[in-house]
Amino acid sequence: MPTLHWIGKDKVVKHHHEVPFKTLRREYVHTAPEGTPANSTGNRIIHGDNLEALKALLPEFEGRVKCIYIDPPYNTGNEGWVYNDNVNDPRIQKWLHQVVGKEGEDLSRHDKWLCMMYPRLKLLHRLLALNGSIWISIDDIEVANLRLVLDEIFGSGNFVANVLWQKKYAVANDHKTIAPMHDHILVYRKSEQWQRNLLPRTEEKDRQYRNEDEKGTFRNSDYTCNKSADERPNLYYPITNPNTGEEIWPKRTRVWAYSQDEYQRHVAEGLIYWGKDGTGKVPSFKRYKHLLKNDGIVPATWWEHSFAGHTDAAKKEIRGILSDNSKAIDFITPKPTTLIEKILSVATNPGDTVLDSYAGSGTTAHAVLKLNAQDGGNRRFILTEMMDYAETITAERVRRVMGGYGEDNKVVAGLGGSFEYYTIGEALFDEDGNLNEAVPVEEIRRYVAYTEGVEYGLSEMSPYYIGQANDAAYLFHYEPDRATALDYEFLNSLRFTEYARPTTLVVYADNCLLSQDQLRKHGIIFKKIPRDITRF
Repeated sequence: MPTLHWIGKDKVVKHHHEVPFKTLRREYVHTAPEGTPANSTGNRIIHGDNLEALKALLPEFEGRVKCIYIDPPYNTGNEGWVYNDNVNDPRIQKWLHQVVGKEGEDLSRHDKWLCMMYPRLKLLHRLLALNGSIWISIDDIEVANLRLVLDEIFGSGNFVANVLWQKKYAVANDHKTIAPMHDHILVYRKSEQWQRNLLPRTEEKDRQYRNEDEKGTFRNSDYTCNKSADERPNLYYPITNPNTGEEIWPKRTRVWAYSQDEYQRHVAEGLIYWGKDGTGKVPSFKRYKHLLKNDGIVPATWWEHSFAGHTDAAKKEIRGILSDNSKAIDFITPKPTTLIEKILSVATNPGDTVLDSYAGSGTTAHAVLKLNAQDGGNRRFILTEMMDYAETITAERVRRVMGGYGEDNKVVAGLGGSFEYYTIGEALFDEDGNLNEAVPVEEIRRYVAYTEGVEYGLSEMSPYYIGQANDAAYLFHYEPDRATALDYEFLNSLRFTEYARPTTLVVYADNCLLSQDQLRKHGIIFKKIPRDITRF
C-alpha cells in the first residue's frame, strides 16, 4: 500500500503514546430551563488542546464512539481568522518544536499540518467503535495527503466514500482562476461491522410516484439497459403492445433489461406500463411505492446545497443564534446544521455517542439535539475546542439552542437537554513518574481500572475495589498522604461472602509484606505503585 512520508513523520507516528495522560476538570453543568422538551443528558464540552482531551477520554470512551465528525484546519494559508487556518498558531508552533525538534524549523506548511493531524487521528481511531465511522471535512489543499494518512491509520479497505458537498450556490465573479464550489468529506469506517442508514425520503422523491392504478401508486422506470444486442443477444427480442398490436424492438445499442421469461412474468403480474392511454411506443416497468424494500434513500457522494445546506446559510444561522456576540461574525466558513444532520442520519442511531474534536461554533452539538428532537433519540455529543471562544461561542451557542433564542417573530424554541463543561486538569504522573497528588483519587482509580481492562465499579468487598473480570478482583490500595502495604491486616479487612471470593486478587499497593509463597497460597498478584501502573 502506498504510504506518505514527510519531514517530522518519524517523530509523530507514536507521539499519541507519549502525550501525558491528564484528567478532565468539570467546571459546571448546564441544564435547559423547565418547560423545554426532554433531550439528551451527559453531553460534554471540553476546553483545551484536543490532543490532551482525546487522550483523557480514552478510559471512558475507547471503542465506544459511534460517529466522529471533524472540521480541522484546511491549511489554506489565510491569516486573521478567529480560527487560524495555516497552522502557525503559537501553540501549534510550540508543540512542533517540542515534539519534532529542530527539524520543525524547516517544515513546509504541509509538513506542519501532517505532524499536527497524525497523532490526533491515531487517538480518534482508538475512540471509534468497531461499528463506527469518521467523517472529515477538507478541501483540495490537503485532501490527497489526508486520504493517504487515513489509509495508513484506518486501512485502505475501510475507505467508504469521498462525499462532495456543494458549499456555495453562486460563483464569485472576482475569482481569479476556477471558483471552488465544493468541499470534500472523507468517510472511513472502523471495520466491516459498520452499516450505514438510509436517508429519509423527501417530498421530491415521493412526487415521482405520481401514477396510480388498482394496486397503488407507482412510478414508471426504463425497461431497457445499457447493453448492446451483441453483448446480450438474449435481451434483443420484440415486445407487442397488447392495446395497439404494434411489435416493438429495442435499439440494438440498448436492449431490454429483462429476459423474455421475466417479461412474461411482468405481463402476468400487471407490471408493464404503456402510458395513460395504453398506446405508448415503448414499455415501462411499474415500481410501486408500497413494494419498496426499505422506506429510505441510499446516500450518494454528491450533496447539493439544496440537500445539505451551504456556508451562507450557516453564517446566517450562527449570527441569528449569537446576534449579540460580535465574535460570531468572525466564523467565515461555519458548517450548516443541515450538513451535520445528514451525516448523523447516515451514521448514527438514537442512542449513539458523537464526537467532534474541532468543535468551532458548536454546529455538531446543535445537529445532535435537532436530530434527537426529530426522532426521539438520545444521542450524546462530546465537543473539544482549544480556542478561547470555547465558552463564549461554542458553549454559549449550545446553551441557547437548548433553552431557545430570538425575539418577537424570530423566536426559536429550545430543544432541551444538558451538558457538562470541562477543562484540562492535572497530569496523572509528575515529572518523576510518581502519581500526582493533585489529581483526585477517584480519577486515578478509574485510570487504573481502564489500564487493566475492567469496568470501573464499587463493591462492599473493599473501599479499594475498582473492578472485576474473569474471576479476578482488582484492588487499588492507595492513599495520597501515606504509604500503603499489602499485608495480612489489609487482607483481613476484605469482606467476602460465601460465594463472592474471586479466584484471584490483583492488588496495587506501595509495598508488599507477604512472601511469594503467601501470595501464591492466597491467589494474589501484587503490583507496586507507581511502578506497575501501565502508561498508555
